[in-house]
Amino acid sequence: MSFQAFLDTIEEKTGLTPRELLDIANSKGFGDPGVKAGQILDWLKTDFDLGRGHGMALVHVIKNGPHISSRHVGSDGVHRDETDMLWLDGKATNPLR
Repeated sequence: MSFQAFLDTIEEKTGLTPRELLDIANSKGFGDPGVKAGQILDWLKTDFDLGRGHGMALVHVIKNGPHISSRHVGSDGVHRDETDMLWLDGKATNPLR
């Protein structure tokens, strides 16, 4: 599954765009560099019933922003993404869809 597909599935499961979840996470202080991934995963599991894989995709965005490694961009593997920038504003508005 591509990184973007993880975020799209999170939107389907929660009804919130990745950007909305990012805003909530930041309002709770999860964007602070001292916050560990486990704390964020616990919150995502408790409040949104997200598992570890989907949660870690969101942890990456919370901690690092929407830029991802270009390692899989343009590849034909299962983890390939169209671009090294993740779309956070919802599937319906993604210009690559």
